[in-house]
Amino acid sequence: MIRTIAAIGAMVALVASCTAVSGSDPSEGYAPIPGSITYGGQPRTKLTKAPIGSSFPHTFTDQTGRTVEEIYIIQPDRTLLIAQRHYRPFFAWDRNQ
Repeated sequence: MIRTIAAIGAMVALVASCTAVSGSDPSEGYAPIPGSITYGGQPRTKLTKAPIGSSFPHTFTDQTGRTVEEIYIIQPDRTLLIAQRHYRPFFAWDRNQ
């Protein structure tokens, strides 16, 4: 019984530390990296026809040669927010990257 309680306590602490590590507000999105649409500032052209809250993907190769896919969300002021970033593996059998 004591071991079960200790194991549950350890799992709760582990999950709490994983969520606390991010340290940023999800509404802020990810910081742009070279190749991102928003790297160097927001695009000059406003997306006037796209509905607010809609999302779209952008795929590019970063400086290290990895393929990156970012998902952008259009904000109410027509700026772009990077909502997700995924790095694709170098090799098909390398799924853990």
